[in-house]
Amino acid sequence: MGQHDWVVGALADRAFTVFDTETTGLDPRSCRLVEIGGIRFDGRGVISRFNVLIDPGIPMPSEVTKINGITDAMLKGKPAAAAVLPDFLRFVGDSVLVAHNAPFDLSFVNEELARVGGKPLANRVVDTRLFAREVFPGLPKYALQDLAVRLGIEALEAHRAEDDARVCMELFLRCVAALVERNPALGAAAPSQTATTTQSHKPAAAADDLFQDEEEQYEIEGDDQSL
Repeated sequence: MGQHDWVVGALADRAFTVFDTETTGLDPRSCRLVEIGGIRFDGRGVISRFNVLIDPGIPMPSEVTKINGITDAMLKGKPAAAAVLPDFLRFVGDSVLVAHNAPFDLSFVNEELARVGGKPLANRVVDTRLFAREVFPGLPKYALQDLAVRLGIEALEAHRAEDDARVCMELFLRCVAALVERNPALGAAAPSQTATTTQSHKPAAAADDLFQDEEEQYEIEGDDQSL
């Protein structure tokens, strides 16, 4: 039994939230979040999206801006992490989290939660870097953008949180498909329709319902290290 076999059955009756963060650097103790992007989905399709820029309270290093294109001017007047995190936690709920090199993103979110006296995320987590290593063994690189190129997944805004989250979701679904192809017996537990970025549905109490104010500052629509 493979490490990720459980994922196939979980897609039939669990919500998943793929997310990505952009930060001011690599150390969560001294650096800060500047963007969180997320997509909530299940076996039927995309449920909702979450994207927000965050004022880190410290200058954006120029070398980081060269990577993700996020500037101090873009962050001026945006909400602080303390204001964003409660809504992100409601968006995530009890869903299974999905991230590429998940310890990096989790460490930043959990460090920001700790700064405001919150508890660390306790959700089950799928790391697509490890998932890809299991189902696509022997590749030279397992960074998100390298895998995207190899698998023909188009990146529209590399190193921006929401698009990296979308690419990560596409990678996750490719991994699930490869897992089922390798072990057809798992297909019996799989949902009849695989999630796609173009399909959308809103079950009762969909996450979109948490963010109905048009004036809100959140945008909601129906590598081994990353910034």
